[in-house]
Amino acid sequence: MAKKKPVVTNAMRMLRSAKIEFEEIEYEADEVGESFGEKIAELTGIPPEMSFKTLVIRGEKKGIMVACIPVNCEADLKKLAAAAGDKKTEMIHVKELLGLTGYIRGGVSPIGMKKHYPTYVDRSAEKLDKIAVSGGVCGVTLIMKPEDLRRATDCVFEDIVKTTDI
Repeated sequence: MAKKKPVVTNAMRMLRSAKIEFEEIEYEADEVGESFGEKIAELTGIPPEMSFKTLVIRGEKKGIMVACIPVNCEADLKKLAAAAGDKKTEMIHVKELLGLTGYIRGGVSPIGMKKHYPTYVDRSAEKLDKIAVSGGVCGVTLIMKPEDLRRATDCVFEDIVKTTDI
């Protein structure tokens, strides 16, 4: 039987060339289905608050930007607009993902997109030793220090998730 070829993505190549340490975890992408962020956290054994999903957003004036938030949270588009110095933001349509980022839905990594976009990561990441982000394909997650994600993407840590009143 042929040996499985290791997965190497643009995000991994970029991290390696920048000498940024990361760990990769592969999971069975077929099992993901809907609400895949939380399902991926479950499949990989990474707690949801440590597993970040990547969203692509369009600002009214600033244009395309990237947001990374814990998979068990929802982006607060008003907070994101304020962080970006914009008045209004909205999620882009899934049909635009590949053309803008080079990645498909479920495999969007904040690292190694076709073009560098302003990137905002929820401030909760700063309190963690490591976080997980997509590796650039469905089936691969990258684990790294939040500061290393900042080095790779020039991201800004901001409060960009909706809070719940308990």
